[in-house]
Amino acid sequence: MTSTLSPLYRDFRTQDEIDRQYNPSLLVSDPGAEARHYAEASRRAREQRPCVLDLPFGPTRAETLDIFPATQPGAPVFVFFHGGYWRSFSAADFSGVALGPQALGITTVVVNYALCPRVSLDEIVRQARAAVAWVLRHIGEHGGDPGRLAIGGHSAGAHLAAMCLLTPWERDYGLPDNPFTAAFLASGLYELEPLRWSYLQPMIQLDDGVIRRNSPARQVRRCGTHAWVAWGALESAEFARQSAAFAEAWQHAGNPVELQPVEQAHHFSVIHGLEDPAGAASRWLARALGV
Repeated sequence: MTSTLSPLYRDFRTQDEIDRQYNPSLLVSDPGAEARHYAEASRRAREQRPCVLDLPFGPTRAETLDIFPATQPGAPVFVFFHGGYWRSFSAADFSGVALGPQALGITTVVVNYALCPRVSLDEIVRQARAAVAWVLRHIGEHGGDPGRLAIGGHSAGAHLAAMCLLTPWERDYGLPDNPFTAAFLASGLYELEPLRWSYLQPMIQLDDGVIRRNSPARQVRRCGTHAWVAWGALESAEFARQSAAFAEAWQHAGNPVELQPVEQAHHFSVIHGLEDPAGAASRWLARALGV
């Protein structure tokens, strides 16, 4: 029997249909094991690699970042935003993403930010941009080269990285308008409308204005940054579609882009390649940054 319900988003007529696409925990056998993997990789990075932790970049307690400096001065820089649908995890849970890039000579910065519902998504985007502004102004004090800067993120963090790519840096911050050499965007959310009808809505509290202001797919601009838009080949069709749609818009704006799924990866393992210098994500960053 055909449903008479009007679609909530595209062809999805119920919250359950949307949740099955946008709740990545439903597609892995043990979500707890994925969190434990992140925690173990983070522990190794913090115990085995030089790092400067919990540096403040803004006025609130949540606005801190962790720097994993490369050994050589003037190193290229990778700024990473963690995922968690803007309402869970912290930078401390994702120190493992520094293991690969740092070993290849890339200073890695992992950004912490406040979470919904304590703050709004607008505020989280503001904090992400403030973190990048801090890096551009101060990373030279920690051995990094702000002229060779890559930005990236995973899931909600890829959304934040994309919002940073679309920032008018000169107008709003007095910084170079196109400060990024490369962007690694993994399993991102680029159109927020479907999440309004999902299990996440009580926590992230989207409305028309928030969606309009914070959907990167609606704001793509020409900036020349080379982007790798990736997702796990084992993820839902919507994560693949969102990635493809953003990559198409990025290319249409005149920006270089690579669109490629990570084979045998699901939503949580798609960034494992940053934990190993031989991983595809780490090697791509090194090539893009000229290491």
